[in-house]
Amino acid sequence: MKRIRPMKLFVLLAALALLLAACPAAVPAADTGAADSGASAGGEFKVGLVTDVGRVNDRSFNQSAWEGVVAAADMLGLADDDIKYIETQDAKDYADNIQQFIDADYNVIVSVGFALGDATLVAAQDNPDVFFIGVDQFQGEVIPNLAGLIFNEDHSGYLAGVLAGSLSQTGTIAAVLGTDLVPPVVAFNEGYVAGAQSVNPDINVISTYHPGEISQAFVDPEWGAATAKQALDQGADVIFGAGGITGNGALQEIATADGAGETVFCIGVDTDQWNTVPAAQPCLVSSAMKLITPGVVDLVSLASEGNFPGGNYFGDADLAPFHDFDDMIPQELKDLLAATKAGLIDGSIDTGYGN
Repeated sequence: MKRIRPMKLFVLLAALALLLAACPAAVPAADTGAADSGASAGGEFKVGLVTDVGRVNDRSFNQSAWEGVVAAADMLGLADDDIKYIETQDAKDYADNIQQFIDADYNVIVSVGFALGDATLVAAQDNPDVFFIGVDQFQGEVIPNLAGLIFNEDHSGYLAGVLAGSLSQTGTIAAVLGTDLVPPVVAFNEGYVAGAQSVNPDINVISTYHPGEISQAFVDPEWGAATAKQALDQGADVIFGAGGITGNGALQEIATADGAGETVFCIGVDTDQWNTVPAAQPCLVSSAMKLITPGVVDLVSLASEGNFPGGNYFGDADLAPFHDFDDMIPQELKDLLAATKAGLIDGSIDTGYGN
């Protein structure tokens, strides 16, 4: 082997030192955490949704939330496999279903319905780097990574009541409802009764809550249909269906009744059910909406920007368009509904709910 002389070795080592000095040192990537990483930064961003008991295509509550996730994904340019849902089959699976998304490193988890509130709260506390959106889940304390998307259901219920009370010719209207164990359902009904009484203090309102547990109350269209038929037999000519698939059963029963759309009307709930329950169109004069889809879009977008608002986040409530029944609604009633909505917003009209 040829030996390198000391002087030549010194020169080689000096040259190597100069070369290394000219190269920039490697900088470790910053650990920004969930609040700073999102779709807008070009990183992977995944959104998962856990339904309450029932299908994601329930044409009501779960579906409205999922459509919000899909719309947010389109807006943010997410791939199809960046969003997924899990349909809960049994209430005991709430926590496990949420955990599946946590284990898969999802950035945002949407849980749908009041009943998932406890499981969502625990998951949010245990996973501060994941954003949680609890639809219909009131937050008693602010947790930075958990937003409860809630609504003034009594407002849209009140508007539906004004409409029903004004349209009724028999002086009897009805509501077919999910369980009274869920506060938003009670808010819908109490608003509905108060709104109807505001235009007719003597009106008879037949309100019937599903007698079963939460796991049954919103997935029982047969009970909804039978209860709606009973109300029709008692003279109700406007019936409000507010109970997911159960309420849809009521709407479809009314749609097949004699005189549907002429003397008998139905009112949907949560979303514009003219679009989601076409079988109800023969009687569906409007729907008492809580705008779940845009609320979910807003919160997912804020999460992607790192501007997530913990605590309670109020979505909008309103009545759906009258569609084919528009010509049947007198202008005087349309003006009354517009004035009522303004009064609900500015607080000059009180629904009485929670008082």
